[in-house]
Order: sequence, then structure tokens, then C-alpha cells
Amino acid sequence: MTNLTQVAGGRDDFQLVHHLTLTGSQFEIGQALTEEARRLGWSPMPADPVVNRARRSWFERNWPQQHARMDGAAAALGLDPDQDELSLDGLNYVPEGTGCSALWCPPSASADGHGRIGRNYDFFTLTTSEIMGGTSAPGELPMASRPYVITTVPDEGLATTVLTMSDLDGCMDGVNEAGLSVVLLIADFASAEPPEQAQPPQVGVGSVQLPKFVLETCENAAQAKQALLGAKQYDHGLPLHYLIADAKGQAFVWERGQDGSEHIVSFGDGPLCVTNHLLHRNPDPMNLPEDDEHTFASYGRLRTLYEHSKGATMSEEDLRDGMRAVQATEEPLRTLWSSVLDTEARTLAVRFYLGEGPRYSDELVFTARPGTPA
Repeated sequence: MTNLTQVAGGRDDFQLVHHLTLTGSQFEIGQALTEEARRLGWSPMPADPVVNRARRSWFERNWPQQHARMDGAAAALGLDPDQDELSLDGLNYVPEGTGCSALWCPPSASADGHGRIGRNYDFFTLTTSEIMGGTSAPGELPMASRPYVITTVPDEGLATTVLTMSDLDGCMDGVNEAGLSVVLLIADFASAEPPEQAQPPQVGVGSVQLPKFVLETCENAAQAKQALLGAKQYDHGLPLHYLIADAKGQAFVWERGQDGSEHIVSFGDGPLCVTNHLLHRNPDPMNLPEDDEHTFASYGRLRTLYEHSKGATMSEEDLRDGMRAVQATEEPLRTLWSSVLDTEARTLAVRFYLGEGPRYSDELVFTARPGTPA
């Protein structure tokens, strides 16, 4: 079953947000996602047949939910699911890439015992043409103006609620019915080099697919560590890192060095702050370099979050205050949404940017636990 509703903003606002709820088999969910992506202008990308065959085999072994959805995509497109010439995932409708801030408040540091991630999703208010140095085409919308909240309730497996700017089979924020939560952020803003043109997918899980992979295959942080250590990953030159936390209060940041090394960064039971530099290189929030024109205030934002999180326990409003303190407010960059992921309640609460002022929507709360009111 498919249900699509408009939940925030309108055509006269910067963002118009939809909530897409999908229930049924993963095959049926894949069909529905593909049909929505086609409505938004997506079409399958040509692929190297050898690589594409290996990709399907990798998904079948390591992420069967995605493999089944790709079979559903083939059905929606009228294609043989075993064909090798077209990639049937990567349902992008705008490009990816962001600078953001996030703060994990564990249950032990929370006033009500709920673990929560607060996050700001910071991005440009420009069109793709403007970001590439050109002039907007007639009717071209800003890249981040049409986000989706997507809730999937499969017949078998973990239900999830995710938030995406750009990819219907990936996400930027998400929580599953076990309480595991994930947010992604640019990992090394100063050295990020996004590709000049679209790159074909590789074998393994792409950077924006990775949160969904974790949410659909893991119930806690320990399982997520094992899944990530065993997974092939690729990022096409735009490295991301990921804050992952579970309902028991365990949390870590997953990141990869430029040499491909993999790092699990944690701070025990304390709060964990993440912005846009590699934590494994600069683990001490009290001993960070100074920002320059290339770091996008990453070190300063982390210092601010650390100051807000240390000491006494934090209420939910304290967490929001910390995120407001590092909100992006200068054009052409804005905090396009602020979210709070509650690992105990299994909810995603979010306010969306509607326009100058700044104006934001009322906070909307979505649940990842089927049958439980948000």
C-alpha cells in the first residue's frame, strides 16, 4: 500500500515536503519507490554489465532488502530483473552533499532518560545550475526544495522512517523500529572533491545508501559496527561520516580516512558532537585547530556544541538550544531542517525551512514503530 501526503510548506515556500508511507513486501515497496522516482524525473543509469552483475550479487548476500526492491524496480520499468545494462537503484532526484552539525545526548546525560540525536541539515538555497556556476533554467527549483519523509513497513524485517533531500532509496536522517538512529554529515569539508559529472555506481553500498543499509539490517550499535566493517563502501570523492546511536545508549561515529582506513570513534557514555571534520584526526574537542576559509566553521561549531553538552543533564529543549546555536543563517547557506531523533520513542521530529526570516514549519513528529502514534 502506498500513501503520499503533503506535510509541510507549499508552492510559495522554499520547501514543500511530502511523507511517503509504503507497506507490503520489499518487492512491492521497490515498485512504489521507482514509480515515485520516475514521476520526479529519474531514469535508470547505464552500467558496466560486469560491475552491475557483481552489485546485484553483493546486495543479495549482504542487503537482501535492497536486492528485492531492485527486482520491484525492474517490474515497475518492465525490465528483466537479471539484465545487466541498467542500474535499478540510486533513485536520485537532486544531487547530494551537505555541511551539517549533530549532537548525541545519551540516556545517561538526558533529563528524562531518552537518548536523542539533534541535527542541523545545512545546505545551499541555490539551484543545481547556480551551484555549478551558471544561471538557473526557467522553472528550475532549488536543489533542496522538495525533501521526502519516507516510512516503510515491510512484511518482514525492520520498519524505518527516514528523511531525504535527494535519493528515494537512501537518506540523510533515519530511525528504525528498534530505536537505532543514523545521520550523515560531510566528513572532511576542506578536502571534499565532488565529481564533476554523475558517476556510475560501484559494488557495495553508496554513501547516501549507507544509513538505510544500517537501519534495515541492524538493531543496535554493536550490530551496526559489524555490518559496516564487513561492507564494501564507496563515496565518489565526497566522503561522509555517520553518527549512529541505539536505544540502549550506545553511540559511535563511522568514518573512513583518505587511505581507505576505517575508524569507529566513540566517547563512552558521554555526549558526542559531530560537524564536518574527521574526528579520528581531532578527537579532543578542547584541542581543535582554528577554522579557515576551507573548513566551513567546522571546528568552531563543534566547540560550541561541546560547551552546550558538557556538565549537567540535558533536557530535550536544551538539545534544541544547542542546535540553534550552530544554525546556518547566511545566504546562500541555510539550515534547511532541524531534526531530533529519539532512540527510546523511535521517532523523528523535524522543522523544515520555509523561507527568509527565517521561517520554519511547525515541528512534525514521525514514528518508525508501526501502530504507535507519533
